[in-house]
Amino acid sequence: MRLMVRDSKGNKGRSVVLSETLLFELRKYFLQYQPKEYLFEGTNGGNYSARSVQSIVKQAARRAGISKTVTPHILRHSFATHLIESGMDIRYVQEMLGHNSIKTTQIYTHITEVAKRNLQSPLDML
Repeated sequence: MRLMVRDSKGNKGRSVVLSETLLFELRKYFLQYQPKEYLFEGTNGGNYSARSVQSIVKQAARRAGISKTVTPHILRHSFATHLIESGMDIRYVQEMLGHNSIKTTQIYTHITEVAKRNLQSPLDML
């Protein structure tokens, strides 16, 4: 249940988790569109431009009733934040995001209200 992302930012490849729900939807998509080179291809084949991806994300947010500005980077940031809040080790998040330095990943670890509410004293863990 992993998805290989090739030649992403910084021309790095990386493996990311894949939800079963998304796998089901990707299979339906693949059967319908039968992509040749990339899983998601532009109307004339080939990869999507960064601008096209931004437009698709913006349209999806509008359809979902989200009034805040949504960008592909915000999705990435939210994904990383949710992983960390759910208890995933930051080193795994670092690997999935393709960061060379843990300091870059730590930017995604801003303390949220949810995380603050779930803080527990180490003395209570004994």
